[in-house]
Order: sequence, then structure tokens, then C-alpha cells
Amino acid sequence: GWTLRHGPFEEEDFVTAPEEGWTLLVQDVEKHLPELRPLMDRFDFIPPWRMDDLMISFAAPGGSVGPHVDAYDVFLIQGQGTRTWGLDPEPGKIAWREDSELRVLDEFSPGETLETVPGDVLYLPPGIAHYGIGADSSITLSIGFRAPSAGELLAAAGALLDQQHPDLRYGDSGLARHESDGVRISDE
Repeated sequence: GWTLRHGPFEEEDFVTAPEEGWTLLVQDVEKHLPELRPLMDRFDFIPPWRMDDLMISFAAPGGSVGPHVDAYDVFLIQGQGTRTWGLDPEPGKIAWREDSELRVLDEFSPGETLETVPGDVLYLPPGIAHYGIGADSSITLSIGFRAPSAGELLAAAGALLDQQHPDLRYGDSGLARHESDGVRISDE
């Protein structure tokens, strides 16, 4: 099965970690190491409001977060070591394993397998099932861009409108508030 532990971690956690089969993910790295922000600026061809974060993944040999699907545009930059990627561009019906708090796919059938080495960039649009496994100790930088659904965009626009104009209410055309008396309304 797949297990998940949240940090912060101590040095002892890494000293006693197994030699293989685990991964460390660090999210929002650009907020803690601003010198890495210029790397994110290289993706200025995507609107800045879509930028989510820079995540760094360290995988011991055989380490992975499991097969999964992201609702993001993701650019995976291989920084150190080698990773083997299985890709399924059309995963069909998505089901998650019930024995893990991670969102790991219940079934995964890669249609393509490739290997990334330092300097390679792998682009994954939303909805592509993927499974990266460290061939050796490896570091992968992940730059993620939000790809909201139409419903998420409309909900956010509605929330903003409600926040900026809380008194704006629906009203029946031609019916003023003073024309109602409890449950009775005027002929108008």
C-alpha cells in the first residue's frame, strides 16, 4: 500500500529512512527559496494567475508517489538522476485506491514509457495519468499551473461578485418590494 506522512521532518527521519522506495515532496519551494523564482519566470507564456507553485520531489531509488492524475498543467524538470515515467493519455474511468489517503489510481496501464535525465522537461496537461519512479536517487522540479473547470471559474466569479456587491439581489421584473405584503402581492 501507499502511506503518507506530513512534515516537518527531522534529520533523524532521513538517516533512518530505507535505502529505496520512498519520495519526499516539498511544495511552495519558491516561497522559501526566492532564488528559484526566476525558473518559474521562464514560463511567462502562461497567464500568471494560473501559476500555482514550484514543488521539488526527491525520490530514493524506486521511490514514487504512485500513479495519479493531476487537474493541472505540469512541467516536470529533471534536475538530478533519472526517472522512468509511465503515461496513459486516456485513462478512462478514474477510480482511486481505497487503501490509501493518497489519490493513487486503482488501475494504471501506461500506453507509453519514457525516461527523463537531467535537463529534460516533460509537459503533462490535465487529465494525463502518469507514474514516475526514481531509477536512482533523483530530484524533479514540478511547476504547476491551475487549470480550473468552467464550474470552478463560474463559482469563483460568483463569489467575487457576491463579495463586492452583497446587496445585489434577484428581483422579479416590474415588482417592487413595497408591492408585497407578507405572503400577498399586489395585482401589479
